[in-house]
Amino acid sequence: MVIITAGMIGVGKTTLTDLIAKHLGTEAFFEPVGDNPVLPLYYADPKQYGFLLQIYFLNKRFAMIKRALADDNNVLDRSIYEDALFTQENHREGNISDAELDVYMQLLDNMMAELQTMRKSRPDLMVFANADFDTILYRIKKRGRDYEQFEDNAELRDYYYKMWSAYQDWYEAYDASPKMMVDLQKYNLEDPENQAIVLQQIDDRLAELDAQNQ
Repeated sequence: MVIITAGMIGVGKTTLTDLIAKHLGTEAFFEPVGDNPVLPLYYADPKQYGFLLQIYFLNKRFAMIKRALADDNNVLDRSIYEDALFTQENHREGNISDAELDVYMQLLDNMMAELQTMRKSRPDLMVFANADFDTILYRIKKRGRDYEQFEDNAELRDYYYKMWSAYQDWYEAYDASPKMMVDLQKYNLEDPENQAIVLQQIDDRLAELDAQNQ
């Protein structure tokens, strides 16, 4: 079984991924953020580093999904399936040129075609972590990564809102695998009782999918 988690930065997705992995007794693959040398450069100058950042992430996410699909059980913190969401927004913002977008999309298409040749070609479930925009901003501020802070940066706050809105549409359109949404505004994962509720929701969805496949 392969489960992928998706959602806006700050929503609690990494915590959710860790909980699911421990709950199911399997490995978690985490998004490469802390050791990403390009990300701080991007926040400082998105127009110069937008394309480089997207290629960096695409390469990492392709390697992660291939490893996950080749094994029996894994949980991924963000995946290649939502990667284009960020690239397209960077293109709309003028951080990525038309030519760069074309190169990126051709590379992504080639990678997705390769995944279809694998013994297991898609995840078993996508879990979308959601919360309202004000909650997202609060959590971004609380975790305190300097390059993510938006108090004196209206453009960055506006970017966050655009990404939050884009994610709502992305979830509705997602059809690469079965999916579900968990409300991490209502069920803040800092509370162990909420952790149990969310994990039960995921167990119920997995049981439903198992019954459909019988």
